[in-house]
Amino acid sequence: MPVFIWEGKNRKNQKRKGEMEAPNEAAVRIRLGQQKITPSKIKPKPKDILENIAFLQPKVTQDDVIIFARQFSTMIDAGLPIVQCLEILGSQQENPTFRKIIKEIKAGVEGGNTLADVLKKYPHLFDDLFVNMVAAGEAGGILDVILRRLSAYMEKMSKLKKKVKGAMTYPLVTIVIAIVVVGVILVFVIPVFESMFADFGSALPVPTQLVITMSEFVQAKILHIIVAIVLFFFAFKRIYRTQKGRLAMDTLFLRLPVAGILIRKVAVAKFTRTMGTMLASGVSILEALEIVAKTAGNRVVENAVYEVRSSIAEGQTMADPLSESGVFPSMVCSMIAVGESTGALDAMLGKIADFYDDEVDQAVENLTALIEPFMLVFLGVVIGGLVVSMYLPVFQMAAAVG
Repeated sequence: MPVFIWEGKNRKNQKRKGEMEAPNEAAVRIRLGQQKITPSKIKPKPKDILENIAFLQPKVTQDDVIIFARQFSTMIDAGLPIVQCLEILGSQQENPTFRKIIKEIKAGVEGGNTLADVLKKYPHLFDDLFVNMVAAGEAGGILDVILRRLSAYMEKMSKLKKKVKGAMTYPLVTIVIAIVVVGVILVFVIPVFESMFADFGSALPVPTQLVITMSEFVQAKILHIIVAIVLFFFAFKRIYRTQKGRLAMDTLFLRLPVAGILIRKVAVAKFTRTMGTMLASGVSILEALEIVAKTAGNRVVENAVYEVRSSIAEGQTMADPLSESGVFPSMVCSMIAVGESTGALDAMLGKIADFYDDEVDQAVENLTALIEPFMLVFLGVVIGGLVVSMYLPVFQMAAAVG
């Protein structure tokens, strides 16, 4: 079926544009009229010769999915049928990759499948949490409410992820720059000084000789060093994919002096936010714990959540196994125990998540404040030490002449 590009104005005289799949131009005008849009331009969309080459197409971001869920919720709340909502969302979607997926979702729903069943076919966009909450919304007739909660949840988790990435980006970039600068100095700058010092005729200072020896080693073994670094990263990734390796590394991450506190707080915020959102949406507690464990992102936290699930399946409470795991702070376990006893566990989890969002902000600020001076000292000692070492013979010669 051909695709048409249209432009027009709505009842508030606001400009609108989009794409629509229809048999002909007349069908596009009829559908736009149903949406209270007066078209000013309708033309067939030119074909893109690259549209069938997957790796050249733009990726669907989490922000795209968030906007999709929020707009979908608004349309359903306005009383539009799901198929019509998907039709409008697909026609207004600017990302061609996501537009194609929305059209496939629409075709699946028109074919008699539930929305949740169709979304399962795209796990890279809609995870188990999204699919199960949509299924609960369809079963309970509150799909608009569920989609609104999902969009709010994803927005908060996206902000949390960006905060952590922002805190980790600065030290990583600084270390990489330092390694590159030191490598350039050792490979290209030090040999110039070495040839100059060869004519001095006297013994070089120990720091200078040490730097020259390092430079000669790096020049001779540069390929071996690069290969060793690449092999190290591949070995690390391979070990991290194993059960024991990932558990050991995740345990180590949680025990790091400052970063470990941040990782723990992020894990608590993510657990409570996800769990509270799913329970408030009508997902059973055992199913919610199963999904939360899969999306924990840390094997230690995942094992703790599975222990909680086993405890609840045996008729016990959630708070006790969480406390025994040693991952969750005692305050969190106490608040969860209060939520269980009062029957307001979802609300209590939401309050804990809000509290730990603020705690993550503070932890990120503390980490940044600690890292900045450390990085400055690191760069000063490493690069400054190299420069001073190479000028020591010059100072020595000047003192001798004096």
